Amino acid sequence: MIEFSLGKLVLLALIALIVLGPEKLPGAARTAGALLRRVRSGWDDVRSEVERELQVEEIRRAAREAVAQAEAAQQEVKDGLHRVHEPLAEVVNQVTATSQPTVEHVIEATHPAERTEASPQAELPFGKPGLGEPVAGEPTSGEPALPIGGAAHDDA
Repeated sequence: MIEFSLGKLVLLALIALIVLGPEKLPGAARTAGALLRRVRSGWDDVRSEVERELQVEEIRRAAREAVAQAEAAQQEVKDGLHRVHEPLAEVVNQVTATSQPTVEHVIEATHPAERTEASPQAELPFGKPGLGEPVAGEPTSGEPALPIGGAAHDDA
């Protein structure tokens, strides 16, 4: 822009005073000030519009980048699903290609028939100590059951 120093402003004021005269100088100064305000306002409007356009362009660029990242993530998910579905489809095809298990085989696999050999753990009751040891609180053969609350006390 044009630089105005104090000396240049005084010189400009003297030239305006000589050319316009003392009667018209205040009106010309008001007109010049209004014109200068309009130019400055127009310049500010143009500058703010350019800044808005730059911001809009930056937002659009960010949106395009976000869309590209979203598409890349979506493609990665599709590829991952495809990698999972291929082996699963192969297993399903292999299972369907082999003989279908009958209902008896499924029942037998989930609930095996009683085995002829009983394991030693199967003979023990669940939650009870080893063989021959009485469980606390349960009467042994030939003993009367104690009342709930523990052993009988002789309070004298």
